[in-house]
Amino acid sequence: MRPRVSLSLPESGLRPTGDAPVITSVRDAGTGRFAVELDGSPWRVLPLDVVARSGLDVGVAVDRPRARRVRVELRRFEALAIASRSLRYRDHSRQSLADRLARSGVDNAMGDEALGTLERLGLLDDQRAALARAETLAARDAGNIMIQADLGQRGFAQDVVARAVETLEPEAVRAERVIERRGASQQTLRRLLAKGFAPEALDGLIADEQPDELG
Repeated sequence: MRPRVSLSLPESGLRPTGDAPVITSVRDAGTGRFAVELDGSPWRVLPLDVVARSGLDVGVAVDRPRARRVRVELRRFEALAIASRSLRYRDHSRQSLADRLARSGVDNAMGDEALGTLERLGLLDDQRAALARAETLAARDAGNIMIQADLGQRGFAQDVVARAVETLEPEAVRAERVIERRGASQQTLRRLLAKGFAPEALDGLIADEQPDELG
């Protein structure tokens, strides 16, 4: 696991504004990070984004307001890093990512900002993610009831879930395909019901078998 960026910045060595320590070196430390020195001594190794947004450069005095700004930018950076790492492994709803950030100790304001950034970049899209998940479940022979329940548990809003399900092939068409593959039997019918197919979607697909009697 990659070590977290420390959010604690020492203030004991900071002098009052006008006599604050001055940045004497900002050098590339590799992997997108820069080593910052104050008055010739090592201070912090910071992500490039934090260095840039905090206005850190040689000759800049690091007084208390500047140190606070660095802390804020570090929190912003870490919130975005947590959210973007989560998206590497699977799609998330906005709500599930918000919950992930909250569990990691990210405050609501920073979390909302990080999620907004990912949405603007097109990396976080509830409708796209819901449809992709719905299609995956449908390919695994899930019916609409199961798909709706799964998407709801993942934090997708009801209207997003409804649009995703409406985009899928009709349940009856998907059920027919399962029946062709597995055979027109009571066992297949029970399986379809267990997988979340609505009884009305199965009407007439298997002769002499009534879905409402097998539920």
